[in-house]
Amino acid sequence: MFGLERMRALHAVATQGSVAAAAATLHVTPSGVSQQLAKLEREAGQTLLEPHGRGVRLTKAGQVLAGHAERILAQVAEAKADLELLREDVFGPLRVGAIPTTVHALLPPALTALSTQHPGLVVTLHEGEAEQTIPRVVSGELDVAVVESWADRPTEIPPSATGIPLFADVADLALPAGHRLAHRKAVDLGELDDVAWIAWSAGSGCYEWLTQVLREQRLEPRISCTVGSYPTQLALVAGGIGAALVPRLARDRLPDGVRILTTRPALNRTIFAICRAGEENLGAVRACLDALRAASARFEPAGAR
Repeated sequence: MFGLERMRALHAVATQGSVAAAAATLHVTPSGVSQQLAKLEREAGQTLLEPHGRGVRLTKAGQVLAGHAERILAQVAEAKADLELLREDVFGPLRVGAIPTTVHALLPPALTALSTQHPGLVVTLHEGEAEQTIPRVVSGELDVAVVESWADRPTEIPPSATGIPLFADVADLALPAGHRLAHRKAVDLGELDDVAWIAWSAGSGCYEWLTQVLREQRLEPRISCTVGSYPTQLALVAGGIGAALVPRLARDRLPDGVRILTTRPALNRTIFAICRAGEENLGAVRACLDALRAASARFEPAGAR
């Protein structure tokens, strides 16, 4: 009786709170969502939306039908997953996005395992920050994204996506060897009122995280360099250009002239895999998540040196 795409549109409005937000989540135009809802109202024979301020809200009938829509969409996703479990071979395209530190450390063993275990998969890897890759997962441009979520600046996972924790990591302070605090093993970040900072590109999540961390310690960030590479950041620290906060996952080798100190407070993050909600058990996605979990289990972040 009710079209699946129309039920999907109603569910999106119910969860997102407006037609515009629902359209953004579904990656269609607001008029497209409105057209689907108008058709659904004709099918239902009842009014599902009513004006509310400058927007709309669900009527009682709309709320009832939205509850059914949620269950129907969950059942459709479960049916797809059950069918995928019948496949013996995993094949076809798999599009993965990942933050730079995991591209360097986590993805090579995971992708090697995928190519060995599932030679029919055609994998493409795209480097990008969470603010770039999560919307692409939601829109269907990527199947899986590997992202970070800092304890003091959590990454928001939209309702249409699922986050799977992989492992924990810590960021430490990288100081030039000649700095007055470089002999320490640990340091209060609030003591660092005499250094310039090396950050990622302005506007990136990493840049915003650094400035937030410093301002929470009542330090006004003085950014001297913006560089999208932790090895390059460490090279600049070695040259005495400034200090940096570097995750342990990103540290293979320290250049001469750099000292690593743990911080107070500790700077913790969790590495997540993100996929569309309900697709965790679909063939290629499931294989990718299994490979990422296996690679994460073998990974032990380097200790502070």
